[in-house]
Amino acid sequence: MTLTSRIWICTGTALPACLSLACGGGAGAIEAVDAAGIPPVVETRWTGRSELFMEYPPLVEGETSRFAIHFTDLDTFEPLRAGRAEVRLDGAPGEAFIVDAPGRPGIFGVDVTPSRSGRYRLSIVLDAPGLADRHDLGEVTVLTPADAEALHAHEEEEDGSIPFLKEQQWTLDFATAAAGERQIAESLVIAAEIEPRTGGRADVTTPVAGRLADDLPAHPVGTRVSRGDPLAEVIPHSGHGEDRPALELAVAEARNVLELERAERARVERLVAAGALPERRRLETRVAEQTAEARVAAAEAHLAQLDLTRTGEGQGGRDTRFVLRAPIGGVVAVSDATPGASVEEGTRLFRLIALDSVHVVGALPEAALARIDELTGAELDVPGFDAPIALDRLVAVGRVLEPAARTVPIIYELRDPDRRLAVGQAVSLRVFASAATEAVTVPESAVVDDAGQSVVFVQVGGESFERRPVRLGNREAGHVQITGDIAPGERVVVRGAPLIRLAALSPQAPAHGHTH
Repeated sequence: MTLTSRIWICTGTALPACLSLACGGGAGAIEAVDAAGIPPVVETRWTGRSELFMEYPPLVEGETSRFAIHFTDLDTFEPLRAGRAEVRLDGAPGEAFIVDAPGRPGIFGVDVTPSRSGRYRLSIVLDAPGLADRHDLGEVTVLTPADAEALHAHEEEEDGSIPFLKEQQWTLDFATAAAGERQIAESLVIAAEIEPRTGGRADVTTPVAGRLADDLPAHPVGTRVSRGDPLAEVIPHSGHGEDRPALELAVAEARNVLELERAERARVERLVAAGALPERRRLETRVAEQTAEARVAAAEAHLAQLDLTRTGEGQGGRDTRFVLRAPIGGVVAVSDATPGASVEEGTRLFRLIALDSVHVVGALPEAALARIDELTGAELDVPGFDAPIALDRLVAVGRVLEPAARTVPIIYELRDPDRRLAVGQAVSLRVFASAATEAVTVPESAVVDDAGQSVVFVQVGGESFERRPVRLGNREAGHVQITGDIAPGERVVVRGAPLIRLAALSPQAPAHGHTH
């Protein structure tokens, strides 16, 4: 939890009138204090769920101080638009002051009228839809009217911070995060490409020449298929060229032979019945007749198949088709199958790419080969992704240099890749080449190039920021190691840092936008 505050000092008896303006209550309390030259107390607190930024005049027994309480939801960095805020003064006696809704989005105005002077513990309790939180602000003093008469305000010193109002933060793409300490290793970024895994690419070709059936669903590029799914069916050519008369002659000859065999079988059966021939002769004629029937069927099928091939009509019998099935599961990368089209033997109809896992193939420089035994892991940086992707395992490091680039391939496996990744996509591969050490890190988005110098903007108060130059070190998982005047736990701007930079360049401070 982090604290910033702007305090007032009680000395002398010069400004009793200012005190009555400051603590006389009502909606104009803070503005009255500012007008009299007495700055309000300003507090900023963070928990894991919300940010509290609060301004209030000095607390005086029996007088009303207007608390302007700003609550930001740290999940969305938006103002809270509903909920109850409670100001608690815990002591003897304890008191609570409640407002049931914000007067404006994110801003709760609470009138606090302490009944007795003394030391209290101040806390702010939030009860909003989906967000309950508590901020403890430590001890505060409630002054007696006599003490208040001695209130004297000193001029505020400029602290050099950059003002950026809550109304600006809430309406722009703005977010902060705490600087942290983490284990981070030395790394090397190299160019890489996503490729199919070994055995993860398959071409589906036609085993015979023929025509593609048109009664199966199409499989366009991008279609997901499982192993064994039917992709296409081929109605094969007859195998007899275009010689239809020859096939008609074969049909006629087969039918004539069948007729002769049937007549011979009838004659032999009469002779066997009369005892003139043995039973074996009847069996021989029956076999000859069945063979002739098979020849007729084959000749007729050849003729019908030729007609189907020549006219492009009909689907052919299922028993005559060749079914092409997916040899692997994955996605269709190439689809050249046109229903009804003629194809030659060996024609590629589909290319399938397996997506259960892919390979990330980087180009490792020759100079880095001496450190391959020190590699401790890798991650994938993809343009447009919010965070790097951790890679599963090192598959191999090549042993043959590419002559022109002087690099060797280094291959990592990525299981179940994100659907936004595409095979063939150019990416960056970060390989870690040392043991991890403890370091102060911030998200990479917090670093801004300011005239050639790396800087981060630290939120030192709810509406005040500081520019801190830093030096960058190792990177990992979207975080970068920094050295400079940044302590763990300080909140840095991770979205909207260029806006703070523009505010720092502005010669005019923004007008205070609060209405309390």
